[in-house]
Amino acid sequence: MSLIECSDVTKVYRVGAVDIHALRGVSLAIEQGEYLSIVGPSGSGKSTLMHILGCLDTPTSGEYTLKGVRVNTLSDEELARIRNREIGFIFQSFNLLPRATVMHNTELPMIYSGVSARERKSRTLQVLEKVGLKDRTGHLPSQLSGGETQRAAIARAVVTRPSLVLADEPTGNLDSRTGEEILELFTDLHKDGNTLIVVTHERYVADRAERIIYLHDGQVVERYGH
Repeated sequence: MSLIECSDVTKVYRVGAVDIHALRGVSLAIEQGEYLSIVGPSGSGKSTLMHILGCLDTPTSGEYTLKGVRVNTLSDEELARIRNREIGFIFQSFNLLPRATVMHNTELPMIYSGVSARERKSRTLQVLEKVGLKDRTGHLPSQLSGGETQRAAIARAVVTRPSLVLADEPTGNLDSRTGEEILELFTDLHKDGNTLIVVTHERYVADRAERIIYLHDGQVVERYGH
């Protein structure tokens, strides 16, 4: 069974008297441990698809299954639990708490899921060393460079050992050299067995993945790779 299965997924938003069709019958399967990128121009449905895959939104019709569970049927509380335990998010704008240290930002998802203090500290230090921030644990986000801030966001995303890591334009606010360093880190995470889905409009970012899905007007129009 695939980690993710989408079957004929649609998403329609009602804006006044107009229906906006963000997704039009998307079907795809993603395997455990795969590194996939989703590419397309603005308005193609990339962000909508990411929100559905990340259980931040639900389809209007069609079916989305994550680890054999039909996401469409879950309550808000069950969706929140899946987001916390099964999915790590990496955003273009980082979304770190400005008044919390790197250490606290990273361990926060584990606090919500009830991990013990000793285990939280051990896993947080381990993952911060992995992303090259073991000397920045007591720093605030404002004391970090852009690349360090994104590394902290990546650490927070993977510290819960999620089934799926979703990255939305992860290099969008970084210069090209720093962006390349982040992509190298993604390659390392993938080698460690993480399932990665990167949403991007940058072809050089997409090309680092094993497989590329191209969206246009809410539909899958091309697939590259295996």
